[in-house]
Amino acid sequence: MAFISELTGRPVTDFDGTQIGVLKDLVARSSKDFTHPIVDAIIVRGKQGDRTVPYADLAALLSAAIPLKRPASTIPAYEFRENDIRLVEDVLDKQILDTDGARVVRVNDIELVRVNGDVVVSNVDIGMLGILRRLGLEKLGRWTAKRFKTDPTVGAISWEFVEPLIHDKSMRLKVPVEKLAELHPSDIAEIISDLSRAEHKELLNKLDLKQLAETLEEIEPDFQADLLEHFSDEKVADVLEEMSPDEAADLLNELSPERSQGLLKLMETEEADEVRELLRYEEDTAGGLMTTEYVTVLPGMNAAQTIEHLRKVGEDAELVYYVYVTDPEDHLVGVFSLSDLIVAQPETPIAEFMHKRIVSVELDTEQDEIAQIVAKYNLIAVPVVDAENKMHGIVTADDALDKILPTAWKKRLPHFFGAHE
Repeated sequence: MAFISELTGRPVTDFDGTQIGVLKDLVARSSKDFTHPIVDAIIVRGKQGDRTVPYADLAALLSAAIPLKRPASTIPAYEFRENDIRLVEDVLDKQILDTDGARVVRVNDIELVRVNGDVVVSNVDIGMLGILRRLGLEKLGRWTAKRFKTDPTVGAISWEFVEPLIHDKSMRLKVPVEKLAELHPSDIAEIISDLSRAEHKELLNKLDLKQLAETLEEIEPDFQADLLEHFSDEKVADVLEEMSPDEAADLLNELSPERSQGLLKLMETEEADEVRELLRYEEDTAGGLMTTEYVTVLPGMNAAQTIEHLRKVGEDAELVYYVYVTDPEDHLVGVFSLSDLIVAQPETPIAEFMHKRIVSVELDTEQDEIAQIVAKYNLIAVPVVDAENKMHGIVTADDALDKILPTAWKKRLPHFFGAHE
């Protein structure tokens, strides 16, 4: 085992023992077939400039001096490939994406190990020990960790969970799509907050429309608007169609009226009409906070029919914990939870187990009052009705509490409101 901070600067000697330079960098080969890159070459800084020597031409690497197997003059030039990583230039002291912790962190050192004759990148060190090692104070760091009973390796991240934020020759961010596909939208949103403005576009461009919409829903509307400046109106309209109507309405409220209207015209008619309906109401009222994606059933259905109905429409709902019972004119007449449905016999009419005393709010009910109702009755969502008791939408608990709880507290709330959870 060795660390790159210990290797750089070590002498590199020719076949006859004369020094030709010092180790400047290591080139590692990245491949989908291996979770950890394999060192494929070293870059040597000499009096005549830099030269790259293949790993196969080294007699040893993890040693005090690095000797060559044959004369340097006989070693052909190394051909760099697209998936090569320069560990010092590209990774050390740079930001990397930790896909396990879903965060962007800075690399203080890189650990190398020998495996079956190869030298492999095993971990990156993002902790204080990596900094102390480079200052020659590693023993002090380990003594301190032992003294205070802390784990000195706490800053080590396996390369399996590392994605370097490397830019290609066109300065495009190179992050594999498959890595992003493994992350939850809220994790991607956290990562975006750590990146530069130029990197925002590169990362967002790697997401498909569904991922992009779900990620934007995890971001505050004013920041959403900034991020969408990177895209054409046509793509923004496609993203808005993928977002829940209430989230799309919140985003459009952050844009100029002219652009909002232009985007609505580009959207599919059905989705645009749902968003326009929400834009009619003040933002901090039930009408402005509600989503129109919820599940309703008719009172004449039984439990088995309801379950079959949920299988067909549940994916399009914002929340499927509550099922609302409405008559053919959309009047709200009952509500039941999935728990109520599960324990009911298949042939039982829903009119027999639905709750007829319904807690609801009106379209103009203000957010503070909605939050109090949600808290008082321990609700996950509350239905929104008009003066005639016709149902228009639901306000989920997270939206009701959004501007009342501190941001740090909101992040502790469980994410069980979306149908994709």
